[in-house]
Amino acid sequence: MTNKTSIAIVACLVASLSFSAGCQKLRARDHLNKGVQAYKSARYPEAIEHFKQAIALDPTFPTARLYLATAYMVQYIPGAESPENLQFAENAHREFLRVLEQDPKNEVAIASIASLYFNQKKFDDAAEWYKKLIEVSPSNKEAYYTLGVIAWTKAFQDNAEARAKLGMRPEDPGPLKDKKVRDQLRQKNLEMIETGMKYLEKALELDPQYDDAMAYMNLLFRQRADLQETAEAYKRDWDTADTWVQKTLETKKQKTGGVAAGTP
Repeated sequence: MTNKTSIAIVACLVASLSFSAGCQKLRARDHLNKGVQAYKSARYPEAIEHFKQAIALDPTFPTARLYLATAYMVQYIPGAESPENLQFAENAHREFLRVLEQDPKNEVAIASIASLYFNQKKFDDAAEWYKKLIEVSPSNKEAYYTLGVIAWTKAFQDNAEARAKLGMRPEDPGPLKDKKVRDQLRQKNLEMIETGMKYLEKALELDPQYDDAMAYMNLLFRQRADLQETAEAYKRDWDTADTWVQKTLETKKQKTGGVAAGTP
């Protein structure tokens, strides 16, 4: 066989392989499009099969894998503990992580993992992923807001338990009346509460009309109030919380076209 013949054969093989690869990519995109249509019609099992086919044909197709992960995630019902439901969350986590293997800064994948952990009430894991989201998207106000919500949720759970053990009703004024219990919760949660406030401040810096963030500022100040050493400090935080309630109501009225409180 001459050198020219060998070169010609290799060229033909390369062309054939390139053509085959091109066909596979086209078929992958066809499955993606069919999957998207099924997804939009809430036919999730059908959509999942199309996305899987797209990935099998083109393993480097990030859009198909992102859709596959999302199709699993939308079927997960927070709070439901059936094996099938938990499997949806596990499958979604796995596929979003595979997206990140190809694209470590994919914001949708990072935000989705954070949201899944939050909905599963795995708050420490959720906080870790929302911080990762902030690293790749420093202007993501929802990430800062949710970190504030997580801080309040964890503090509220501890505070409610402490109040119940002390025989204090939710409406009873604070601070927590047992100094030992109060000191323990201060040591455990005060820094977390104040860090949560800082996250909410950042969310409000990004969006001064973020009324949900205002509402949680109110709630975090009330949590801090219960940990204060004196009735005077408790009252200062409680009054500040009331100010945030007013700001929240005024902002909501402005957004809905209503008249803000105090407007002549």
